[in-house]
Amino acid sequence: MSTKHLLDPSLLPLLDFAPPFQFSLENLQRFRDRGLAAAVLGDSNAQGVKREAIIIPGPDFDVPCLLYSPLDANTSSAYLHIHGGGYVAGSIEGSDAMNTRIAAQLGVVVLTVGYRLAPEHPVPAPLDDCYAALGWLHQQADALGIDRQRIAIGGESAGGGLAAALAIHARDLGEFAICHQHLTYPMLDDQTGTDAAPGDPLVGEFVWNRHCNGFGWSCYLGDMPAQAPFVPARVESVKGLPPTWMFTVGLDLFRDENIDYAQRLMAAGIATELVVLPGACHAFQWVPDSPLTQRYIHSHLEALGKALN
Repeated sequence: MSTKHLLDPSLLPLLDFAPPFQFSLENLQRFRDRGLAAAVLGDSNAQGVKREAIIIPGPDFDVPCLLYSPLDANTSSAYLHIHGGGYVAGSIEGSDAMNTRIAAQLGVVVLTVGYRLAPEHPVPAPLDDCYAALGWLHQQADALGIDRQRIAIGGESAGGGLAAALAIHARDLGEFAICHQHLTYPMLDDQTGTDAAPGDPLVGEFVWNRHCNGFGWSCYLGDMPAQAPFVPARVESVKGLPPTWMFTVGLDLFRDENIDYAQRLMAAGIATELVVLPGACHAFQWVPDSPLTQRYIHSHLEALGKALN
């Protein structure tokens, strides 16, 4: 059963540009290379933002990152961004346009993390890298001119899943504060799309389907059991997690796990904004001139600016 008729007409070009990829260990590098080829760094200086490549020392890996600093703003807050890619792909360069825009329009420091990818580096490596970046922001807060109590984290898809995992991990360790988590259709639950939890048949047809999801989770978890913080949906309690903006879309495979997680946060008394955009699918923002993409960007910036005000 096709759900193409439910997709907003402005997003139809996405179906040709990004058809579902039949992942395997043999073709994964081809998928990565295609993404890297499409990731072009823009002219950040023209938007009043200084972009620098930095290396953050981790416990067993030096983490490559991009740091965005507004040139003319008195920054006092920061946003730690984690890119998507199903835990197996993606790059810090791929989110350059949005991260430059966040730094320019909100006047905040943005740090995006080049965490290690599965299956070469399964858990705990990706989360360790993100935690090292969070620690670096706290340690360099004075030099960067930011308030340690005004550091938000977020990301899209697997990046959103890692941000949710990072929030749980940071809460449990009690070392570094996070004021807000900003989650765009995060990848939270390894059971979604499996025989145990096949989910609504109207979701998950486009871009990221059930096959993709099974491949991504199996690579990411490796030989480790599916448990929190690596699988955020499996966390026993969400109490003490930061205020949250949860954005999901009507045709995304992650829609219901996102809604369920947001409801858990609300039930725990955590300030949570849940947005469910109809007519859109995973990665819909890859169609930049779609009105739905413009709505997303407006909502994203407005909510993040409010959280970091």
